[in-house]
Amino acid sequence: MGTQDPLSRETTCGSLLQQLQIIWDEVGESDDERDKMLLQLEQECLDVYRNKVDQASRSRAHLLQALADSKAEFARLLCSLGEQSVAGIPERSSGTIKEQLASIAPALEQLCKQKEQRIKEFADVQAQIQKISGEIAGNLKIGEHVETPAVDEDDLSLKKLDEFHSQLQELHKEKSERLHNVLDFVSVIHDLCAVLGMDFFSTITEVHPSLDDSIGVQSKSISDNTLSMLSRTILSLKEDEKSRLKKLQELASQLCDLWNLMDTPEEEQSLFSHITCNISASVDDVSTPGALALDLIEQAEIEVERLDQLKGSKMKEIALKKQAELEDIYARAHVEIDTMAARENIVSLIESGNFEPSELLNDLDNQISKAKEEALSRKEILEKVEKWMSACEEESWLEDYNRDENRYNSSRGAHLNLKRAEKARVLVNKIPALVDTLVAKTRTWEEDHGFAFTYDGVPLLAMLDEYTILRRDKEEEKRRMRDQKKFHEQLTTEQEAIFGSKPSPARSLGPKKAVGPRAGGGVPNGTPNRRLSLNTHNNSMNGGRSTARDGRRESARLAAPINYVAIAKEEAASYVSSNDPIPASP
Repeated sequence: MGTQDPLSRETTCGSLLQQLQIIWDEVGESDDERDKMLLQLEQECLDVYRNKVDQASRSRAHLLQALADSKAEFARLLCSLGEQSVAGIPERSSGTIKEQLASIAPALEQLCKQKEQRIKEFADVQAQIQKISGEIAGNLKIGEHVETPAVDEDDLSLKKLDEFHSQLQELHKEKSERLHNVLDFVSVIHDLCAVLGMDFFSTITEVHPSLDDSIGVQSKSISDNTLSMLSRTILSLKEDEKSRLKKLQELASQLCDLWNLMDTPEEEQSLFSHITCNISASVDDVSTPGALALDLIEQAEIEVERLDQLKGSKMKEIALKKQAELEDIYARAHVEIDTMAARENIVSLIESGNFEPSELLNDLDNQISKAKEEALSRKEILEKVEKWMSACEEESWLEDYNRDENRYNSSRGAHLNLKRAEKARVLVNKIPALVDTLVAKTRTWEEDHGFAFTYDGVPLLAMLDEYTILRRDKEEEKRRMRDQKKFHEQLTTEQEAIFGSKPSPARSLGPKKAVGPRAGGGVPNGTPNRRLSLNTHNNSMNGGRSTARDGRRESARLAAPINYVAIAKEEAASYVSSNDPIPASP
């Protein structure tokens, strides 16, 4: 039995104890030793069991901790993702620990994958937000990549993700608006540079290099600093535009004034039409490229300087031309002025150099303007004076015609003279009313203006008064002649009664005059030659008045018909020169 192999049969604790008893019996161990060894063996078995139990307890604790950690991680992931539960995976709160771990493992794996996907989404949207925010702030350079942003893994809910998406959408909107503003500013700067003749590329790249046309729209700077610099650039360019337009308009105005002064031909003026076309334009109206370029302003300045130098040599000619215009206006208005003194004064002022030529021309322009106003105010009266003078000439012609004994002969042109005589009689009958109207209007004019109305230096009212006196004397002379004729006829009748014979018909005491040139200045067919000028005034001072007054009654039937208008003017001039001073001519 001692030689039996222990491995040949099943080894158990009882069999081993039996073998130990056999060995002890063979050895002869005492009972005390045997009890002591059995007690030791029992203690060792207890220790082994105790170790196994402790090990099993520790394993169970680890499994419980793992289950608790899994549940905590599951809850944390659900909270982080903002989920209430995981669809398709039932929750188990009963069964062994390993069964519970096995049931929660797929949910944890799914939540971990969902977390990784959510972190990627958050990182992507946050990166875009960071990129656009950097572009707006101006912290992100062109082509610079954004670092991966740190994602808060404690809040990966869809709500938080939607907030980031909303923020990103607002940033996209703001970026679009800023980009639109940038492009608008760039367009305005382009137009302003074109009008001002400036280099657009250097101007815009000085603000920011990304604003060049060669760079894509989405890569252009949209920062606050860029927008601010663009705005300041536009303000600066607009100020330049205003100042240049003002300068150009001043030069254009000077050019026009100089052209008007020197009567510059239209062909020469047309060479600068691109400058003068904006003389009254506003800033918004100027859009032609290069319209306000510096070289254009320089060109205008050179031309103004050239014309200024040329103006000095032509000023005398221009001023005398304006003086001639002024004299012509006064001559047509029959206003007497000292033309010689005025011309000498102009020449002396220009040659002295102590008087600004432009002021002289402005003064002449003012005089011309005032002369035109005065001529306009005299127009109605002068028209009636012309009618009065024409009527007086017709009256003088009619008197010559009536004295012609051959006026009814069938000579050549007799019928024309007859028609003219008929018209002249009608016109002569209107003279008294015309004179009365002229006197009334002249007095009204003098009351309005405060000085006498003169005609070639002679007061018109004095001329009209003298004409009225002469006409009254003429009517009186006619009555005398009629009375003398009656007396002569009566004397002839008495002689016939006494002597019984009839003398030959009485002939006219004056010489026979044909219808044609006359002493009053008439020409054939009644064309009048008006002697209403300063020469008439001078002639009247040399004796015309004494002839008209002292000899007209005695020689009325012998002398040629009198030009009563000329005589009236001569008498008025003589009267005024000896009594009242004539108002100074303009």
